Amino acid sequence: MKKVICHNIKIERVFFDSVLDGSKTFEIRFDDREYAAGDFVVLHETNGDKGLTGHTIEKRIGFITEYEQQEGYVVFSLLDLSNKQ
Repeated sequence: MKKVICHNIKIERVFFDSVLDGSKTFEIRFDDREYAAGDFVVLHETNGDKGLTGHTIEKRIGFITEYEQQEGYVVFSLLDLSNKQ
């Protein structure tokens, strides 16, 4: 059985806001962390060169694929923690 991992990643404010309001339900990332379905992600809002704002969103990784991505990148769905899929 695979160990579930919690990935802490930075995300620019404009994208953070879109995840927060539910209009952005996916993330595209360089796969340097071996992202996997069922893992958790904590998205840390950044404000450009001013750094972290202190705001976070926690999500679970759902579907994940490399399809049509640049080499080394993946796209994964962001599920609410209440979603049991």
